[in-house]
Amino acid sequence: MRGSEVRRSFLDFFARKGHLIVPSSSLVPVGDPTLMFTNAGMVQFKDVFLGVAEPPHPRVANSQKCLRISGKHNDLEEVGRDTYHHTFFEMLGNWSFGDYYKAEAIEWAWELLTKEWGLPAARLYATVFRTDDEAAGLWRKITGLPAERILRFDEKDNFWEMGETGPCGPCSEIHIDRGERACDRRDDPKHRCGVNAGCARFIEIWNLVFIQYTRDESGALHNLPDRHVDTGMGLERIAAVLEGVEGNYDGSLLRSIIAAAEQLSGRRYGRDPEADVSFRVVADHARAVAFMIADGIEPSNEGRGYVLRRILRRAARHGKVFGFDQPFLYRVCGAVIETMGDAYPELRERAERIAEVVRGEEERFQVTLDRGLVHLREALERLGPDEKVLPGEVAFRLYDTYGFPLDMTEDILRSRGIRVDREGFEAALAEQRERAREAQAGKGAGDFTLLVATARERGGSRFAGSFVDSWESRVIALARGGQPVDRAGEGEVLDLVVEETPFYGESGGQVGDSGEIVSAAGANLRVFDTQKPAPDVIVHRARVVRGEIAVGDEVTLRIDSPRRQAIRLNHSSTHLLHAALRANLGTGVQQAGSLVDDAHLRFDFTHPRALSDAELERIEDEVNEVVRANLPVTTEEMPYQQAIAAGALAFFGDKYGDVVRVVRMGDYSVELCGGTHVRQTGDIGLVRLVSESSVAAGVRRIEAVSGAGALERVRRRDELLREISRLLRTSEEQSLERIERLLAAVRELEKRIEALEQKQSGSLVERLVAGGKQFDGYRAVIARVDGVEAKAMRALCDQVRERIGSGVVVLAAEVPSGVALTVAVTSDLTERFHAGRIIQELAPLVAGRGGGKPELAQAGGKNPAGIPAVLEKANELLG
Repeated sequence: MRGSEVRRSFLDFFARKGHLIVPSSSLVPVGDPTLMFTNAGMVQFKDVFLGVAEPPHPRVANSQKCLRISGKHNDLEEVGRDTYHHTFFEMLGNWSFGDYYKAEAIEWAWELLTKEWGLPAARLYATVFRTDDEAAGLWRKITGLPAERILRFDEKDNFWEMGETGPCGPCSEIHIDRGERACDRRDDPKHRCGVNAGCARFIEIWNLVFIQYTRDESGALHNLPDRHVDTGMGLERIAAVLEGVEGNYDGSLLRSIIAAAEQLSGRRYGRDPEADVSFRVVADHARAVAFMIADGIEPSNEGRGYVLRRILRRAARHGKVFGFDQPFLYRVCGAVIETMGDAYPELRERAERIAEVVRGEEERFQVTLDRGLVHLREALERLGPDEKVLPGEVAFRLYDTYGFPLDMTEDILRSRGIRVDREGFEAALAEQRERAREAQAGKGAGDFTLLVATARERGGSRFAGSFVDSWESRVIALARGGQPVDRAGEGEVLDLVVEETPFYGESGGQVGDSGEIVSAAGANLRVFDTQKPAPDVIVHRARVVRGEIAVGDEVTLRIDSPRRQAIRLNHSSTHLLHAALRANLGTGVQQAGSLVDDAHLRFDFTHPRALSDAELERIEDEVNEVVRANLPVTTEEMPYQQAIAAGALAFFGDKYGDVVRVVRMGDYSVELCGGTHVRQTGDIGLVRLVSESSVAAGVRRIEAVSGAGALERVRRRDELLREISRLLRTSEEQSLERIERLLAAVRELEKRIEALEQKQSGSLVERLVAGGKQFDGYRAVIARVDGVEAKAMRALCDQVRERIGSGVVVLAAEVPSGVALTVAVTSDLTERFHAGRIIQELAPLVAGRGGGKPELAQAGGKNPAGIPAVLEKANELLG
């Protein structure tokens, strides 16, 4: 039974048991900032377990694509070294939400394994939590397993928890004995094979989690009103078992991808242990890369994009083992698409983009690798002969500037017997992250978990409508600092939920509304943000300006109507811009992110290159043509599949229910969207594109303004042109010609100045050479050259070095920014004098730092008063 058949058999089996088969969710978790990637099948049902969302069906099953590459679930460095670690894998799972429980879960697991798939019962073992007598009894009763093959373990192995608090419960694992030959610790005389004994003979194939408790902040367990089942089985592992092969990479799911690497390299898997590691890395990473890009992740230097870049570059680096010096991974990704495209159609839909991104990233990595290696070599040259630790800030600079993952720097240095100061690297990284956190301060939405649960217990909240500016309602929940409260007084900041509200909660790239809330008792609240942490809960973030607000109060809610209107215009303009981009650049354009507020709109999209001025003009013209056409803007709710069949655009990373809202702008734009929009495109008035730039490799960003914002931009440009023409003392129409004439005159003057400087420089070189000192077999020129610009110092130093034949040049100058130092050494003396090390001793004397190669080094400083000390120290070092 091949891997694809195992997947299909699992889903068909549970469909016959009354389960709804749901598609895999994206690798990008929706609405869960605590996770970077989906790492288990239960992730898309987390809100169900927390009680803030309804399950799609009491019984559910699926095959979930997963990635374990961040946080405590990080297998990256292990991938390739053995035959069972992965970054990307598929998790087969079945769930019960308050429906069946332990008996059915155990019975159906046993039935599938032994009857459907024919695994010998004599090779199977069950584990249970040490106090779970119920599960132990069911295993004995249902399966007939003898007591010695029903084993009890503690919390480490057989108790599942979502976090420090929240849903949890005992779990029961099924292990299989693969025989004595499978043990990978036979050389250890102390080792004894057994379940959870740490060898490859006994491996877990299925985990059944019984969620029956919730843990509070004190650590106490409480029974849940509804008990759930959450099971998980790694497809690659069970497929390898059923196919009768030794390891996961020998199974059909990965072997076909390895075959592609074999064909490209001319090498064979299984013949060379070192090459086998690289084969496994390339196969695993090609799957991870293809699926990440298919789910809308693009390479970048932060977050998920950095993880993608790191995986891709690690695979590319392992390609060097096969002698690849040209892009190859994009071809291996083609084998991934061929192998898995039927089960995951998004791979085929995004095949062109996957190839484009991977190939481009491989090409850029080669350039980056070359540049980074130069920087690394220079850093190594600055190390003393006995130093065996690379400073952490150097490793961080390689990571931050050149995209070198820390593990790659460590791999390169390992062969030289040098290690990285990891503490220094982590400190530099933490400092950068802290700066980023400070930049984001105040933007977070806080923890709404308890507030959402409270609000849902009281019926949740509803949105009154896109064109409702004022509404009367009743307060159903309040929270302060994430903790539910009954009332709040003047000056306090709180989160507030009402039964029905005109305030739009931030979602889909559109910011939340602001405005005011007034209670019948006289309280006045200023709402500065609105969030939507759950589909049926809208949270108002507000400050109590006057009085006191309490749960149960009758209130009037008023949005900031002019701000809402500006947001409407920008949101509708975003839809038109998206449609115009696809019309002009092709359907390969995919939304990669957006932000819509009252001041402007920002739209990120996939495209391999910068847009030309002509393309931007054509796109802006088309958007404004649609605005002037005054097309009707309509909304309609319909089943998701019907909306997609009708041509509506849906976006990776967005979470859609069975029924979706479709926003249609005539026949020009159709998208799934829950935001607020104009009634007809003519309401927008005018759209102006402000900028087009790069966000990451293969991702572009357009910023634009609309309505009054666009008109204001036109006015400012007109004012600027009038001011320029006034300064130039010419008409607006002739301003450009006047500027061109002035620039031509400036260029002519610059040429004359350069000629004069060269003439003066020649005489300066002569004076410096003449003033040099003769030492034992070489000449030294040590001088102060104030008035020479920092950028000209290097050229001057080179000229003097060429004239002295064999020797060392040390120049110092006071410049507007402080001090410039340059050291040059002729090639015959670099073993005796190292320019980079000389300047490292000189720079601190002027409160500076610097470095460089053996032949040339430069530094900057802040204290010109230290220049005499620099010259004295140089004489001492060279004499």
